[in-house]
Amino acid sequence: MDASRGAVGGGLPAVLAGGMTTPSKPVIDAPAGPAPTELEVTDLVVGDGDEATDGATVDVHYVGVEYDSGEEFDASYNRGASIEFPLSGLIQGWQEGIPGMRVGGRRQLICPPLLAYGPAGGGHRLSGRTLIFVIDLLAVR
Repeated sequence: MDASRGAVGGGLPAVLAGGMTTPSKPVIDAPAGPAPTELEVTDLVVGDGDEATDGATVDVHYVGVEYDSGEEFDASYNRGASIEFPLSGLIQGWQEGIPGMRVGGRRQLICPPLLAYGPAGGGHRLSGRTLIFVIDLLAVR
């Protein structure tokens, strides 16, 4: 990962017997420098399970922070349970950034506003903001 973009510390999955992993909540530091204008995809841990494909339903744990402040706005970990989504129902950055990821993997996505919740004034509290997500892929259906 490019050091100028911040770092994800701690929280890497612990590998258990049989290759199963129990992910722990990652810590995402606020990056330095200007926000990217295109989707940035970084594999922090490469999984070796089933591959997520376009249109799949995925079971994930994730943390989301605002790029400029590093402030966390959402995390499945805080609710104590992973969440299952059809990729087609997610923001464009996830639809483009998750396919190709394998179960057991941890991936960071930096999503500019047009691939997240749209330009400023778009009606969502995160409109106009570049967002960072760290996603643990637990299952693909």
